[in-house]
Amino acid sequence: MAIIRPLNGVEPRIGKNCFIAENAAIIGDVEIGDDCSIWYGAVLRGDVNPIRLGNRVNIQDGAVLHTLYKKSVVEIGDDVSVGHNAVIHGAKVGNDVLVGMGAVLLDGVEVADGSIIAAGAVVLSNSKLEPGVYAGVPAKKVKDGTDAVRDSAHRNAQGYMVYKQWFLEKDKSNY
Repeated sequence: MAIIRPLNGVEPRIGKNCFIAENAAIIGDVEIGDDCSIWYGAVLRGDVNPIRLGNRVNIQDGAVLHTLYKKSVVEIGDDVSVGHNAVIHGAKVGNDVLVGMGAVLLDGVEVADGSIIAAGAVVLSNSKLEPGVYAGVPAKKVKDGTDAVRDSAHRNAQGYMVYKQWFLEKDKSNY
């Protein structure tokens, strides 16, 4: 059973048709939209400020979402994939975005709709990113935003809708 824990009088809110892995941790002021998936070992720690996820968001294995006390929040739009072991700390992520495996978004970052943050990229605090593909440490724009970039990020999120359903169906079968 996942750790879904209220803190300081605030209970996590989880939308309809979501898959929450058995060892995920969702704590405090966290709101998760509909059709989302929170995978194995993911931590959404809304203990010091809010975390808000839109619809059809997938937070993959080992990812961590957290905030800076009284200074930052995590806001994630619709159709977003947050890759394995990524860290989002007090950042705002638009719609149709892919945050690659092991990427780090620091406090005050804003990622525009239709963007891709490459695996291992580190987006420095207070960076305001235009649509595009970003890579490196620190992250730099390596490709302008296009319909193809946005479609790629969107398709990734749609793939996780399929995977989520596999797990929800298995849960109903009682193994």
